[in-house]
Amino acid sequence: YVAAVYEHESILSPNPTALVDRQTALELMGRNLEIYEQQVVAAARQGAQIIVFPEDGIHGFNFTRSSIYPYLDFVLHSHSVKWNPCREPYLFNDTEVLQRLSCMALKNKIFLVANLGTKQPCEHADPRCPPDGRYQFNTNVAFGDDGMLVATYRKHNLYFEYAFDTPPEPDYKLFDTPFAGKFGMFTCFDILFFEPAVNLIRKYNLKQVVYPTAWMNQLPLLSAVEFQQAFATAFNVNILAANIHHPSLGMTGSGIYTPVKSFIYHNMESYGGKLIVAEIPVITPDYKTMNDQVCFKEGQETPGRGSEKGNEQLPPLFYAEMMYDNFTFVPVWGEEGELQVCANTLCCYLNYQRAELTNEFYALGVFDGLHTVHGTYYVQACALVKCGGLSFSTCGEEVTDATAVIDFQLWGNMSTPYIFPLLLTSGITLDFADHMGWKNNHYFISKNRTSSGLLTAALYGRWYEKD
Repeated sequence: YVAAVYEHESILSPNPTALVDRQTALELMGRNLEIYEQQVVAAARQGAQIIVFPEDGIHGFNFTRSSIYPYLDFVLHSHSVKWNPCREPYLFNDTEVLQRLSCMALKNKIFLVANLGTKQPCEHADPRCPPDGRYQFNTNVAFGDDGMLVATYRKHNLYFEYAFDTPPEPDYKLFDTPFAGKFGMFTCFDILFFEPAVNLIRKYNLKQVVYPTAWMNQLPLLSAVEFQQAFATAFNVNILAANIHHPSLGMTGSGIYTPVKSFIYHNMESYGGKLIVAEIPVITPDYKTMNDQVCFKEGQETPGRGSEKGNEQLPPLFYAEMMYDNFTFVPVWGEEGELQVCANTLCCYLNYQRAELTNEFYALGVFDGLHTVHGTYYVQACALVKCGGLSFSTCGEEVTDATAVIDFQLWGNMSTPYIFPLLLTSGITLDFADHMGWKNNHYFISKNRTSSGLLTAALYGRWYEKD
């Protein structure tokens, strides 16, 4: 089927904490919706059957609970009501944004997914009802190609969003399409948690996901396109990911991903939005992945740290902070070698061969623990990274360019089945592993010759039970 995602540079309120009236809010949102409309027309012209827009794209961000209020539409989060906002605008008040989105879908005969702020009155008898008597949700809406509202999803894992409430229980939301079957939906930070993202995919055996996001890139392990691709690969799904475009805030990185191919956009240099349209295969539930078994060479099952001769010195262990976590590293020296590094219960192993020695320093790092900055979640990671400079202390820094081409096999005795294989190359481009999967209770990823210089090759494990 043909899918489209739009990375949108939203027109932001000059003062998001100021209180404005509904009319002023609608005028600002209208300017963003005009751009949406142009993009829907352009996507439909290219044959797109579905288009996805980013999180916060219509209203922007940095609001307070009260200052966002005029920007909120009313949405009934119920399955029972069949509603076409374009054709029945009179049914509910404060639905101007929904009406415009619905009409875009209807006019262009395209499925449309967008993110907006919504409100829902609640009774004081409801123990969770906020003091102001209403819920405010960060909401994705999906419209059918006839303008019908086919699904609404309320974001569960809020990322310092003080204007919004967490819904009382996780939404598992899907909608059906004639061209690719069922699509699931979740938003931004949700992608790192079991509820509802992983559970949704497992419960309904989903193969297509729409994913509005407003993601601030964090190298070396959590750049938007890097993790979006890893998620598609790990769960063997197609993901239509639309990110917001604000390079000054580190926000860019959208794409259409299949488990074996990606169409991405990552641009920190220029301004303005970007429409990506791609034709991708429908994944059927019995589709086999590239997670094949591979044979290790004799004697490679569990290499020792250091060299085979055993009488040379082992490379030194050192510690450095990477993405606010204290990683244990060993340097990756020389043209080839076998390394091992452990922390807590996790041991990571690397076999590597460099095509030629460049003046670049790489290290193999391990982290097995609770990540506690900007969210709390348990990570098990084995990571081969290019360091920022030539000293140990530069390992873990954000690096965007590399020239070293490295053949590697990386594996670890992960304790969780949820492993996201990361493979990031120079200029924030993506590559795919030759082989990956489980063997002898170890998860491995291997690659002969990356397409360009290697930035990061990592196994990013999420141990959800330990969150």
